[in-house]
Amino acid sequence: MGDRPTHQDAESISSAPITPRPASVAPTPPVAQTPPIVSLPPSQFHSPSLTRSPLLTPGGTNRKTPRIRTPRFITPLGSPLRKAMKLTKLDPQDAWLPITESRNGNAYYAAYHTLCSGIGIQALVLPVAFTILGWSWGVIGLSLAFIWQLYTLYLLVQLHESPQDGIRYSRYMQLASATFGEKMSKLIAAFPIMYLSGGTCVALIVIGGSTLKMFYNTVCGGTCSNLKPLTSAEWYLVFTCAAVLLSQLPNLNSIAGVSLVGSLTAVGYCTAIWVVSVKEGRMPNVSYDPIRAKTQVERVFDVLNALGIIAFAFRGHNLILEIQATMPSSEKHPSSIPMWKGVKVAYTIVAMCLFPLAIGGYWAYGHMIPSEGGMLSALLMFHSRDVARSVLGLISLLVIINAVSSFQLYGMPMFDDMESHYTKKFKKPAPWWLRVIIRAMFGYGCFFVAVAIPFLGSVAGLVGGISLPVTLAYPCFMWLKMKKPKTYSPMWFLNWTLGLLGMGLSTILSIAGVYVVIDTGVQVSFFKPH
Repeated sequence: MGDRPTHQDAESISSAPITPRPASVAPTPPVAQTPPIVSLPPSQFHSPSLTRSPLLTPGGTNRKTPRIRTPRFITPLGSPLRKAMKLTKLDPQDAWLPITESRNGNAYYAAYHTLCSGIGIQALVLPVAFTILGWSWGVIGLSLAFIWQLYTLYLLVQLHESPQDGIRYSRYMQLASATFGEKMSKLIAAFPIMYLSGGTCVALIVIGGSTLKMFYNTVCGGTCSNLKPLTSAEWYLVFTCAAVLLSQLPNLNSIAGVSLVGSLTAVGYCTAIWVVSVKEGRMPNVSYDPIRAKTQVERVFDVLNALGIIAFAFRGHNLILEIQATMPSSEKHPSSIPMWKGVKVAYTIVAMCLFPLAIGGYWAYGHMIPSEGGMLSALLMFHSRDVARSVLGLISLLVIINAVSSFQLYGMPMFDDMESHYTKKFKKPAPWWLRVIIRAMFGYGCFFVAVAIPFLGSVAGLVGGISLPVTLAYPCFMWLKMKKPKTYSPMWFLNWTLGLLGMGLSTILSIAGVYVVIDTGVQVSFFKPH
């Protein structure tokens, strides 16, 4: 009698349907007797860092998969999905903004953008630093700065997405807020980032407009029939109109071709300038003795200024997270892999341009190289009669095209920020006509600043010292906060050392910038560009 109920219970248990665990094994569909189907963990489908759109969409799922009664989004409380839901709800308009609305980028696009942002007209001033530091310390300083900024680039690429919570930091300010807090990040990072974007666009208008004037004079020479040539401000306006017209491309991915053109032209004029200078030979009575100021204080500030020139030759760190945000990502194929490939290719080319430019330019001109304009000014000053007019015109044209292309890349974060105010308020993407107005307002606003404050370059060293931590210091502190390396480990020591050293260098360069402004004075001439 005792065995009977037990036997019946066993039969009832064996005949009852077995409820599957909410793990990775799906229940067998009632319509067909097929082997159980193994599904991927839900976090692989729903993590915002692993889809082309920043919204929670199950990218890459198979629509023909049999119905699964257990909801896919039932996961443990501490899962990446649960943590990522908060970010997604706070920032759903990412799919409407220029930086993140297209996530079809690849390693090639990353290389184009990184190279275009990493090399520019400021590299032509590198030989000026050698006149203060000399051969040995000049090469050592340039090499150390290159390695340092390449290391911080690596940190930013790795910090872009968090495998623990599935969050993608698609903008430098987002990562700064997550690291330092919202209030502190606005205090220490907002102005440097704004300067590196908006200030660079103003500088590009000045450079592009001035080079347009130079190109016109070089090509036409004394044969021009125009008795009243354009003024500097009018050349600035011509350049701005071209930049604003090109800025109507919708998003960061859409300007990959523009960045490619900008990269090729940057490599072209950097290479052409140092090759022509070396080919023409050293200047008569050239000297390589470091220039020494009269007083000890002036010598110290001259050395600091030289170090600042080297540090400011490397730019673009404020755009790395934005560039990586245009790439798709998955747990098996994170965006950091193709992004780092693109960065390595780009900075290999950067090194092939900067080192010959600095070394070859110093060899050719020595202490005679002009501090304003650097290699470009030296080429026009010393070889305008020796070099064919077509070569000089071609170099000027390459500078102009590079400036127009770089304007689009550095202006994109500003377009993104201005459009975000609209999307946050109205919960929809900005219409096309509003984008046209926003980008035109930004472009002509930069033109107004370039014309109204032509002496802005005189305080560039001061502002540059303030923005230096974005490149050399903040990434180290971000790594310490986000990755939490073991205390007193090599990575812990390295990042603390570089971070504190970067902050100290920034402080010293800012003080040096103030000293230079006070010592040399600033010629305040509003609305009178040279």
